[in-house]
Amino acid sequence: MTNPTFKVTLSSNPKPDAEREAILEAPVFGANLTDHMVVCVWQKDQGWTSAEVVPYGPIMMDPSAAVLHYGQEIFEGIKAYRHQDGSIHTFRPADNARRLQLSARRMALPELPTEMFIESLRQLIAVDGKWVPQPVNEKTLYIRPFEIAAENFLGVRSAHRAEYRVIASPVGPYFTGGLKPISIWLALGSARAGKGGTGEAKTGGNYAASLMAQNEGYEQGCSQVLFLDPETETYIEELGGMNVFFVFKDGRVVTPDLDGTILRGITRDSLCQLIRDRGLELEERRIAIDEVKAGLESGEIVEMFACGTAAVITPIGEFKSKNGNIGNPNAEPGELTVSLRKELTGIQYGTVEDRHNWMFKLSD
Repeated sequence: MTNPTFKVTLSSNPKPDAEREAILEAPVFGANLTDHMVVCVWQKDQGWTSAEVVPYGPIMMDPSAAVLHYGQEIFEGIKAYRHQDGSIHTFRPADNARRLQLSARRMALPELPTEMFIESLRQLIAVDGKWVPQPVNEKTLYIRPFEIAAENFLGVRSAHRAEYRVIASPVGPYFTGGLKPISIWLALGSARAGKGGTGEAKTGGNYAASLMAQNEGYEQGCSQVLFLDPETETYIEELGGMNVFFVFKDGRVVTPDLDGTILRGITRDSLCQLIRDRGLELEERRIAIDEVKAGLESGEIVEMFACGTAAVITPIGEFKSKNGNIGNPNAEPGELTVSLRKELTGIQYGTVEDRHNWMFKLSD
């Protein structure tokens, strides 16, 4: 079976309306989950055999489940936006589906068909649409599709059984301090992924590998961590959970090229398109940390920002490291940073023309 029909079992104990509305009034990222989740099962000799929407709850798992021992796990991050007319939309879901397939291929997991991925979002919104906040203060419903190896087997091979699940949480801005430049910790001596590794896959192991450096950054008052290439610690790669851009005084915009160790960010790709739409020169290339330091000191680099699904676009003020600091912690958000952020969020919330047909309606 390739695309099974979704079976829906409604929760007998959903959150009361008043409790849900209180959560939506001040959502905290990942703190509260909606009433339902999607569960789809894959068997090696049968393909995708079932697809269900069921009440949200714990996963019953055998201690020998392969995901617990060999890390076969992938995930995505995508949002649902309520527009002013009450309809609910998401952003570039087919691209998230393709990236999930790319991650599955790298992690030896089954690839979920694109139409099944999109239908899983539709099905969840059909029962939990009330959890999508009103379009104020950048509130959205953050959706987390993920896939795990679910076979009970301790041998070292790809699992013969897998589960794809979708859960969702109402969220507000990722960084609660508003649009203020953040400080980034430079992870010297720590690598997120290497050549030929899993850097291009959206898998939990990559994020686990970033946490030690992330904790160091927190201790230094930083919000995120930046990784350099693991071979020479010369070239900028990406943050622990976001891609990064640099704006030069002459109007050029530079972002590290995708060399197999950097996640193919969908927000990154969207910003590359919006930058080109404006007639600006976009360079996707290797950029050394020394070039950034020299550019900031000379005034050649005038803006820095990071981007990702959760945070959208966040200005960067400085990079901090054990070897000293680069940049200005008191910098103001740059003009292009603010303008791109306004344009992208406007497209997502339906207040700016969607020239590239990025938005996809999930519900009326």
